[in-house]
Amino acid sequence: MTTTAFGPTHVVPPLGMPAWEAPDPARPTVPLDPLLPVRLLERRGDWGHVLCANGWQAWVDGRHLVAVPQDPPLADAPPTAVADPRPLLARAEEALARYRAAVEELAGGALDGESFRRRTRDLRIGVVVDGESMWLYDSAEERWVYGDGTRLSTYATDHPPGAAPVPGAA
Repeated sequence: MTTTAFGPTHVVPPLGMPAWEAPDPARPTVPLDPLLPVRLLERRGDWGHVLCANGWQAWVDGRHLVAVPQDPPLADAPPTAVADPRPLLARAEEALARYRAAVEELAGGALDGESFRRRTRDLRIGVVVDGESMWLYDSAEERWVYGDGTRLSTYATDHPPGAAPVPGAA
C-alpha cells in the first residue's frame, strides 16, 4: 500500500473556525482547532473542503483559511536568466499603480464597471514578501520566481515543463 505524506496548504486562523459536514450551514460539525494544518481539497464559492492530517474532512469558510507558503527552491537549483529582481519589481509597481488609478476612477464615478474591466483586463501582478524571501510573478514569462535577496530562480510556471508559454495566455 502506498501512502502519501500529508502536506498542508493552509492553517486554521488563530481563533479556530466553525466547520460543517457539507457546504450547507444547516449541517454544523465540530469546530477546527486554532492553527490546525489542513489541505484545501476543493472550493465552491466561499466554501472550502479541507483535509486534516488525521484524515478527517470538513467544509469551512475558505475565505478565512491562512495560506502556508510553499518551500522555496533548493539553494543548489540552477539560477535562471533573471538574476536581478529590480526590473520585475518595477513592472509590479507599474501594474499596481495602474490598477490603483483605475480603482480611484471607479470609486470616484469617472469609470463604469465595464470600463474598469477593460482597463484592468490584462493586468497581472503577484508579490509575496516574507522577511528576506520574496515570490514575484513574472507575467511576461508566465512564472513565479523566488528571490532571497541575491538571486532569482523559477519557482512555478503557468505551463507544463518543456512547453513554451502561450502568448496572451493567462
